[in-house]
Amino acid sequence: MQHKLNKLSNGLRLLIVPLPSMESSTVTVWVKTGSRNETKQIGGLSHFLEHMVFKGSKKRPSAKEIAVVIDSIGGEFNAGTSKEWTNFYIKAHNEALPTAFDVLSDMVLNPLLKPEDIEREKGVILEELAMYEDTPMFKIGDVFENLIYKNSSLGRDIIGTRDSIKGVKRADFDRYRKIHYGIDNILITVAGGAKEKDIMKLAEKYFGSLKNNNKETAKKYKKDQKKPRVLLYPKKKEQGHFILGFLAGQMGNKDRFTESVLSVILGGGMSSRLFTEVREKRGLAYLVKTSIDRYVDTGYIGTYAGVDIKRIDEAIKVVLSEHYQIASGKNIISSNELKKAKEYIKGHLALSLEDTRAVGSFFGLKELLLGKIDTPEDVFKGIDGVTINDVLRVAKEFFVPERLNLAIIGPYKDQKRFEKLVS
Repeated sequence: MQHKLNKLSNGLRLLIVPLPSMESSTVTVWVKTGSRNETKQIGGLSHFLEHMVFKGSKKRPSAKEIAVVIDSIGGEFNAGTSKEWTNFYIKAHNEALPTAFDVLSDMVLNPLLKPEDIEREKGVILEELAMYEDTPMFKIGDVFENLIYKNSSLGRDIIGTRDSIKGVKRADFDRYRKIHYGIDNILITVAGGAKEKDIMKLAEKYFGSLKNNNKETAKKYKKDQKKPRVLLYPKKKEQGHFILGFLAGQMGNKDRFTESVLSVILGGGMSSRLFTEVREKRGLAYLVKTSIDRYVDTGYIGTYAGVDIKRIDEAIKVVLSEHYQIASGKNIISSNELKKAKEYIKGHLALSLEDTRAVGSFFGLKELLLGKIDTPEDVFKGIDGVTINDVLRVAKEFFVPERLNLAIIGPYKDQKRFEKLVS
C-alpha cells in the first residue's frame, strides 16, 4: 500500500494514501496533543475541546448548521481523543471532498467556543463520565492505567474529573489551542479514491494560512516500579472485572512485532491459551482478552476478564500462571501455535484496512507521533520474522514481578486479598 508525505507552503504535513478503487475518502486532522499534555487542574480539556468544535464555527455558527451540511453530502463525521492525540474526520464521497475540507478546516481552526455552549456541554460530559463509571468493562482500563502509570500524567483519565470539568473556562481553551494547535503539531491525512492533485489544492486552500505556535511537550514517563502493584476500585456489581498486565515496550520499539505475537498467543482469539484455560476449561469468564497498548515512551501487555465475583481469585491465578509458564519455558510454544498467531494478526490487519478511515488512522498515527511509518507490508514482514525464541526472550523480560500490575472493579473491600495473589 503506497503513501506520500507532502508539505504545504506553510510547512504543514499532508499524508495521502491513494486507494483508486474506493468511491469515498476520509479526511482527518490529527493534533499531537491529548490528556497527558494537560495539568491536573484542566484535566479533560483535550476531550472537552473535541466536543466544542462541533458546536459552531465561523462559517456555521451552530451545531445544526454543521450537521446539515454533512448530512446533505451523505457524509460521516466524528472525532476522538486519546492521551497523546486528538483527531477530527469527515468521510464522504470523493466528489464531496471540497465540502469536507471546508467544514473540517472551519471547525478545527475557527471554533466559536461560546461561553453558553461551554456551560451547556459540561452537563453532557458529566453524563458521559457517569456512563463510564457505570460500565466496568470500559472503566477498568482507566483504573489499570491509574495504577500502572501512577504519578504520571499518563495515569489520569482522558475525560478528566467532575471538578476539572466544572472548572473549565473559555480562556482555558484559548490558551490550550494557542500552545498545541500549530503547524508542528498538526497532520492532515487523506485516504481514499480522491485524486492527489485535487487533495493538494484543497489542503492548501483551507489549511495553507495556518501558522505555528509555541508548544509544550509532555514529560517523559519514567519507570519507578519495583514490586507488584494492586489497585481495587470497589463497586457494587454483579460481576468482577480485572486487568492483569506488565509494563512492556514503547511505540515503535524493535520488539513490537514479537510483543504482538506474544499477546495473541496468550489471549487473542477463541483458540488462545487464556480463552481456552479461563473460559472453555473452567467457565470462569465470558470474555477474556489480551492486548498491547503503547505510547511514545512506554507500553504494556494486559489481559482483561469479566468473571463471577466469587471466583475472581481463581481467574487471576490462572491468568498469572499462564504468563509465568510462557516466561519459564514450561508451556512450550509449538510451531503451529506460532504460525496461527501470525496469521491471526495479518488477517485482522488486512480486514481492518478495507475502510478508508482505518487506513488513514493506520498511517496517520505513526507519522504524527513517531515521524516514521510501518506500511502493512512492513508489518507482515515483521510478523513473519518472529521466532519462538523471540517470543520466549520477550516473555522472560516482561513477565516478572517488578513489572506486574493488577486492577480490579467489583464488590470487594479487602485489597490485601488480591495483593497476596500476586506477591
